[in-house]
Amino acid sequence: MNRIFSQTLVAAAALGVTAFAQAADVKIGLAAALSGGAGQYGAAIRNGFQLAAEELNAAGGVNGNTIKLVIEDEQGKKEEAINVFKKLIFQDKVVLVFGPTLSNSAQAADPIAQAAQTPVFGTSNTADGITSIGNFVFRNSVTEADVLPETIRVAAKHNGVKKVAVLYGNDDVFTKSGYDNFKKALEDLKIPVTTTETFAKGDVDFKAQLTKIKASNPDAVVLSALIAEGGPIMVQARQLGLNVPFIGGNGMNSVKIFELAKDKADGLWVGSPWSIENNTAENSKFIAAYKAKYNVAPDQFAAQAYDAMHIVAGALKTIKISGNLQADRKALQAALPAIKVTGATGAFQFRQAKGAGGKPGGYDAVQTPIVMVTRGGKYVIEK
Repeated sequence: MNRIFSQTLVAAAALGVTAFAQAADVKIGLAAALSGGAGQYGAAIRNGFQLAAEELNAAGGVNGNTIKLVIEDEQGKKEEAINVFKKLIFQDKVVLVFGPTLSNSAQAADPIAQAAQTPVFGTSNTADGITSIGNFVFRNSVTEADVLPETIRVAAKHNGVKKVAVLYGNDDVFTKSGYDNFKKALEDLKIPVTTTETFAKGDVDFKAQLTKIKASNPDAVVLSALIAEGGPIMVQARQLGLNVPFIGGNGMNSVKIFELAKDKADGLWVGSPWSIENNTAENSKFIAAYKAKYNVAPDQFAAQAYDAMHIVAGALKTIKISGNLQADRKALQAALPAIKVTGATGAFQFRQAKGAGGKPGGYDAVQTPIVMVTRGGKYVIEK
């Protein structure tokens, strides 16, 4: 495995680690939004996976076996995610599926993987309830419930925030979940809300909502949005003279904000386990390798994809591939929960979530969020 990854493979001895009898391809599926409104996330996710797979294969693969990524575009659409999952699981016969990109799509497609007893691993799904689908559902994307309270706390401390306005997308599982978690965090922190406004995916004119928000005189705007709407919202807010800080969720944590909002991008607070300004050895090597391969800086979504591939590779190293696909899928599902790594996003391990109807749940990430603010065309870490 790549030297930048330090691993603790806790389950190895218990599982009886043996090498593969002969080299073969290990097929892993990737369902990513490579087109459509979520394409800016999906492209970075694909890049992160490809970089990690190439590094692992160059170092000898997994127990001498080559990782083969089977990549499909799910377009950020629920129906297409379902179709792609069916293809990857039943036709391509992958041992695991990474993706899909959006929480909406995960809610629709992950039950297919659960029913087929095929591990599914989300790297960008942060909405509540996804891992309650079942015990074959994993994610290393830290939930909004874990990140947003810390983001608000740090932003409020630095900006003297006493009251906020809230703006969120009300027709999307991810942005609605973000709103729910923002609301709870604000209540816990006893920060009053001056007004709550909504929008829909695909909207381009937010001036009516922003005018109401400005009139309510908040100290900050709490925003649960995907970047496609969030970028224009920040631009229009500044054009209206609404120059207070924005406190965003996971969907706003993308370097795309500097392209979409340009000089209006300053003053956006977000939280994530990953920051390009976090100068650990593991992260610095990842960033350098990513820039060398793609000639562009990585973002959180690329980093989480990169780490996810190493997490799965760590689990694959602890099992013996039998050639019986269903048995191999179950063995991988059993091995994954014990994997602990330190990668680009820092120290990582899983915790089991509660399942629906008393059934076993899937597995969420345990990581410490880093809070950042956009300033001068980059994210700056604040504490």
